[in-house]
Amino acid sequence: MSTNELAADAATAEQVRVIARLARVFETRLADESMTLPQFRVLAFLAEGEWAASALAERLEVSRPSVTALVDGLVERGWVERRESPADRRRVLHQITDAGLSMLASSTDCLADSLDGLFDHLDANERATAHEGLDMVAAALHRHWVTTHA
Repeated sequence: MSTNELAADAATAEQVRVIARLARVFETRLADESMTLPQFRVLAFLAEGEWAASALAERLEVSRPSVTALVDGLVERGWVERRESPADRRRVLHQITDAGLSMLASSTDCLADSLDGLFDHLDANERATAHEGLDMVAAALHRHWVTTHA
């Protein structure tokens, strides 16, 4: 392996560790809001529209039983409702409630504050670059989803 390849591998490994640490920061902040990161992810997807459990599991890239357990907790809190599909009564749809939307907004603000707090340690140019980098990661995640689930 060349020196350049070793350096690239080390940089990638450090980026992976940074993502893991950022996830931990978000988990800790969400715990202050009495929410888990997986619950946040479910609410974020349900804010886009109603989903059947199988489609939600596919979109979140988790097992259907995991989605069922997550949604059970969200239903208990009044953040999500289950209802029959008008097109097929055997199919159950999940939709976010007004209380769920409120909690998602509050939690999103909390996480944005955490990110802003981290970015406060950067100068204006670095902060802009960091935001651009996150936008690029978002685009890559979207493109990955589209190409692997087409």
